[in-house]
Amino acid sequence: MKRKLALGAALSASALLAGAIQVSAGTAQAVPTPVVGQQRAALLAQADGAAPAAARALGLGSQERLVVKDVVADADGSRHLRYERTYGGLPVLGGDLIVHQDAKGSVKSVDRAIPGTLAPTGLTPKLSAGQAAAQATAAVRATLGTAKDSDEPALTSVDRTGAAQLVLWAATGSPRLAYRTTVEGVRADGTPSSQLLVTDAATGELLSSHEQVQTSNAAGTGNGVFVGNVALTTNYTGSTYELKDNTRGGQYTVTLKNKQGGSGTLYTDADNAWGTGTVSSDQSAAVDAQFGAAATWDFYKNTFGRSGIRGDGVGAYSRVHYGRNYVNAFWSDSCFCMTYGDGASNTHPLTELDVAGHEMTHGVTANTAGLNYSGESGGLNEATSDIFGSMVEFSANLPKDNPDYLIGELIDINGNGTPLRYMDKPSKDGRSADSWSSGVGSLDVHYSSGVANHFFYLLAEGSGAKTVNGVSYNSPTSNGSTLAGIGRAKAQQVWYRALTVYMTSTTDYAAARTATLNAATDLYGSGSAEYAAVAATWSAVNVN
Repeated sequence: MKRKLALGAALSASALLAGAIQVSAGTAQAVPTPVVGQQRAALLAQADGAAPAAARALGLGSQERLVVKDVVADADGSRHLRYERTYGGLPVLGGDLIVHQDAKGSVKSVDRAIPGTLAPTGLTPKLSAGQAAAQATAAVRATLGTAKDSDEPALTSVDRTGAAQLVLWAATGSPRLAYRTTVEGVRADGTPSSQLLVTDAATGELLSSHEQVQTSNAAGTGNGVFVGNVALTTNYTGSTYELKDNTRGGQYTVTLKNKQGGSGTLYTDADNAWGTGTVSSDQSAAVDAQFGAAATWDFYKNTFGRSGIRGDGVGAYSRVHYGRNYVNAFWSDSCFCMTYGDGASNTHPLTELDVAGHEMTHGVTANTAGLNYSGESGGLNEATSDIFGSMVEFSANLPKDNPDYLIGELIDINGNGTPLRYMDKPSKDGRSADSWSSGVGSLDVHYSSGVANHFFYLLAEGSGAKTVNGVSYNSPTSNGSTLAGIGRAKAQQVWYRALTVYMTSTTDYAAARTATLNAATDLYGSGSAEYAAVAATWSAVNVN
């Protein structure tokens, strides 16, 4: 007999409509359990079946529908149902929400990306889809040859515009009818561009724009192959070995042979011995990439019970030797793949382990909280990738890549031996923020991420001078407090639970504080030392 995910009346209608967060003190140790394969599919199907009841319990209007995106199940039977929303059949951007249930299916609380109800003035656009697509294309073309900032290469071509899709824009302010359009092109350094633009359906006003191809923000030169001698799981066909790992969702690595597109050519080998550790062998970068994908898979699987980037047991694939002299690496949701350039003179591949973990974590974020890639939510998106990229490095614990809180430290992006970013004191890069201020949201997301990076380091390791794995750190606090830290193992559990259970697309730093406090309550109890540490650490980066 199938058990439906009933939505009970444990939370009043008024509290539901207000999006109240009510977490009981008795939920300590509500840790997630692995949900994969048929079990995950069954939970998603049940959550989908529960969507109409959830919509009624939340007081949604007759034109609003909930579409299930993800389910997190805890060991104590609690469940967290993540939904997207539609209105009149149109996707609502910023309409996502999370319903938290106890083991009996009663609603405990709800987290919404936006408060209140949806009441657009109408669903009839003044502009046609063709006009909207043309305006979106014109907006992107207007940026040709100019860079948003010194770290984003200028767009050099606009190659394709997708069909404009009618949506309801609710991420900021009052809901209004809009079009969502994807415009593709190429940047000056060879990075493909896929910009998602949202424009007002009545006036054509640009409401939102963000780059969907998310890079490591790297520019400079690297220093070769990074993982050293490692074990690889490969596939034997009966006549040759393939660089394909069927034990980790079938993830594999291909070469693009210095092209900038295509699915690439799968690596094969006669003796199952791959690469030489030098760039003279094109397999060496492939070894880095394949190991990076495996290490990232193992980190999420062993630490959180997550099976693959989407949590569905399917492995992503990696592409190496992208373009010529391409000094970057990027994750793309559209191909569900990780791509690496060969760096300056095609001799410095961007295949360092924390770069791999960082970029693939963008995929995890896209399939959970879906943090908007702009403003404070964009900073949290980038920080999540830095945080878990570093944790992948600690998890792998390679002798040739000493685990640390430095981002991209081995590829010498700056040409002077310094890393790309510092988690203990982000401002050491000259641009990132150590603590929150009212202007943080206007920074580039790679620099507004500093607040969350600093928070995580302080939560894990504490403040002041210390040495971890032979690396010296000296982390300050904005309020002069002294923090002891709760350790990496607990800190990463808090951040992951906040990401997957409480954060939404519009989460800012204030909401991230609430999300991590809720996560700490679930994991360790509201009166725990861990809960107190999370609160004190946010205060130490001026998020109060």
